[in-house]
Amino acid sequence: MNVATKIADPMAGMTEADLRVQLADFYHLVSYLGWAELIFNHISVRLPGEQHAYLVNPFGLHYDEIIPENLIRVGVDGKLLDEGGHGANPAGFALHGVIHENRPDVGCVAHTHTTPLSAITMKGFDIDHDSFYGAQLYGRVAYHTFEGITIYSDERQRMLKSLGDKHVLVLRNHGIAVAEADIPLTFMLLWTVQRAAEIQCAASSIPGPNSILPQEVKEKCARDAENLKDNAFFATLLFDAMVRKMKRDCPQFA
Repeated sequence: MNVATKIADPMAGMTEADLRVQLADFYHLVSYLGWAELIFNHISVRLPGEQHAYLVNPFGLHYDEIIPENLIRVGVDGKLLDEGGHGANPAGFALHGVIHENRPDVGCVAHTHTTPLSAITMKGFDIDHDSFYGAQLYGRVAYHTFEGITIYSDERQRMLKSLGDKHVLVLRNHGIAVAEADIPLTFMLLWTVQRAAEIQCAASSIPGPNSILPQEVKEKCARDAENLKDNAFFATLLFDAMVRKMKRDCPQFA
């Protein structure tokens, strides 16, 4: 298949076993890159043919301890679909369940609290679109007001409304959630948001005004990024390369 071909559903043909391996690699990459938050936060992937059910990390394990076999299956009602082992983090149900249930274009959701992202959300700043990475996110970011730890089901619909048709949800005073069609695309988007936040924090520490990009340049950059996103092979090449590097550097993940 030509690498320029847009794939309508990048997860088409993937089995649960395939998704377990790829999701475990995603968890390990988040830890490898220093984006993990002890045993907290979550990455989920929708299961094929499971009525919006999804795989997620068992609560109580560090990301380094995640393996394909110990990922758990959860329904959009937050209930475990398998007996035994660890349960799910209740804070993940409100966010992940409602997105998987209502956004058929989303196959994977990742939530992080990295220092640059959390710092921006605490300051109340929007994601700045004047950097190379920030411009790629122009028109793709939504915002949700902090209501406390996301463990209450009544917040589900408000978060869904805040997200709308976007793929990045800034959780004010909290962190970030990114949602894309499959695991490699979600990783690529999370990395882009993380880099935009790092550069935004670094630029704010340097005296003087920022160089502001014209709106038409931001729009063009966002369109170009969307074209890259539509080429599922681009994200897969990036994801697979990072997994190979991680496994070379950390043989325990091999």
